Amino acid sequence: MQRTLPTLIAFVLGLFMAVQFFVPHPRVTGLYNALLDIKQVVLGCAFMLGVLSLIQFHVRRMRERPKEAGYSGVALIGLAVMVITAVVWGTERGPYRWMFDHVQAPMQATMFALLAFFVASAAYRAFRVRNLDAGVLLAVGIIVMLGRVTVGALLSVDVGGETVSLASVSEWLLHSVNVAAKRGILIGVGLGMIATALRIIIGLEKTYLGKD
Repeated sequence: MQRTLPTLIAFVLGLFMAVQFFVPHPRVTGLYNALLDIKQVVLGCAFMLGVLSLIQFHVRRMRERPKEAGYSGVALIGLAVMVITAVVWGTERGPYRWMFDHVQAPMQATMFALLAFFVASAAYRAFRVRNLDAGVLLAVGIIVMLGRVTVGALLSVDVGGETVSLASVSEWLLHSVNVAAKRGILIGVGLGMIATALRIIIGLEKTYLGKD
């Protein structure tokens, strides 16, 4: 029963969410909106469970790894301070907004800045010319990177009486070749999502129920 009831609920709701797109009836639309509201409540509960799990993780880490307790302590203090200031002063102004703009935002910018070095390292490893495919990837990568900077507009050639700059070639690669490949990947992802949804609806996929 512990697995049968959740599987039955997933089957009924999944089937309804798929069918409601083809039944433009006011009652069906109303039920669909009600389910969306229920989903928001469930998401809120899941968010609270995530916060409790985060607290338990850091408390256990402080007990098991005393040398790293300071990092967990900072995380828990930051969590408590942000929650308290949001409840007392709101999120649009006051200490919460100040900490978000002057602490959280700079930390996010720092993390993204550090990611640039990892991207450069990955690009260096990927652009090693070992075969023809790697050579094409290297050439396209150089064209796109040079086309995104100022020098890309200065590097141009005359083709049939028309000036073609490196920046325009970069734009064509990004908006034609790259978009075509991206849409192919998205189609594959969509088909995978449909297959997974069908497996959940008919009860073949039960990993969301846990191991036991």
